[in-house]
Amino acid sequence: MEKHLTILGTLYIAFSSVGVLIAVIVFITIGGGGLLSGEIETIAITSSVGTAIALLLVLVSAPGIIGGIGILKRQSWARILVLVLAFLYLIEVPYGTALGIYTIWILMNDKTEKLFISKKKA
Repeated sequence: MEKHLTILGTLYIAFSSVGVLIAVIVFITIGGGGLLSGEIETIAITSSVGTAIALLLVLVSAPGIIGGIGILKRQSWARILVLVLAFLYLIEVPYGTALGIYTIWILMNDKTEKLFISKKKA
């Protein structure tokens, strides 16, 4: 199960990082289109829209990166976060569904639960 957790954490970081990369590309494309027009109104609109869309994509991608890092560090809170994300990913056919099923299979396993650090008060 150790290997599966490492693969799972890496997958979440990789796929979520692609989302951040897409956000940067969208921001540059939309903002650049406005700059090419040379009109002040167009520049203002495209910079606002580009920023809003890019921020939305980053906000959607950030929990996957955070959860993936937490899984690699075997943090118990990350197990909950990634399980929530897995159920959300089930509706993204076909890659999200596959990742969601794999995640649920790994994180709901009894052997996996023992590998996570729990912060219990003494």
